[in-house]
Amino acid sequence: MPLPSLFPEKWIDGTLAVEPTTQVQALDGDSFVIRQSVKTNFEAPFLYLLFGRDKALLIDTGAENGVIRPAIDHIIDGWLKAHGRTSIPLVVAHSHSHGDHVAGDSAFRDRPDTTVVGLTSADVAAFFGITRWPDQIVRFDLGGRPLSIIPTPGHQKAAIMIYDPRLKILLSGDTLYPGRLYVPVNFLADERASVDRLAAFAARHPIRAALGAHIEMTRTARQDYAHEAAAHPDEHPLELPAASIGELRAGLKAPLDTPDQPQVHDHFIIYPVAARTD
Repeated sequence: MPLPSLFPEKWIDGTLAVEPTTQVQALDGDSFVIRQSVKTNFEAPFLYLLFGRDKALLIDTGAENGVIRPAIDHIIDGWLKAHGRTSIPLVVAHSHSHGDHVAGDSAFRDRPDTTVVGLTSADVAAFFGITRWPDQIVRFDLGGRPLSIIPTPGHQKAAIMIYDPRLKILLSGDTLYPGRLYVPVNFLADERASVDRLAAFAARHPIRAALGAHIEMTRTARQDYAHEAAAHPDEHPLELPAASIGELRAGLKAPLDTPDQPQVHDHFIIYPVAARTD
């Protein structure tokens, strides 16, 4: 399964004595990937900022102790200057509602011309116009840049993925990334149904790479880092190939009913955990 390569720079990984609180790499002039430093929070999540003609979309606001808004404001200011504009509305949405993806929301609630989407599946469905959650995939147009919003409850009830046909990338949150894919045992049916829908979508749409919200694997096949590792030497690339969707789908067909009995793959680990309420 060849891994795509989208980023010219090595991601900050906690191995240097000093690193910035965030790192930004551009996919193009309208698409930016932001990583929160593992030195600020062991989760070291990835966030995504996409621009269209009419609005910008930020996916996730980072984990506790992050300094995310200054980085986002800096990107937006640069984009506005490059386009000879003074403002653009910002929508702040989330791959899902766990704390390490929403901790920075408060910094955006008082930001001018900014909408912060709520955290429940009902909030997400209402904002994006999903009338048949989770079975309906809807279009969300940033202005000359239509995206597909794909409900994927399983890891968490309000989880979504975002597909960008311009770059042929799938922003896959915590449902698919190079790491431990936690699934509460009481949500396994939801997870399987979500990945089935995702696989059907992927069969109809070209996907250059899936970009998730974390990296927890090393470059050594089947080898992850210890939980809450303070540094990620020899880190796996963020990118996963589209074939990973089929591999995840096949892996989820196993019983997986016993918490903390993981199913290990080369580039990710399906990790059932105890039942949760959300």
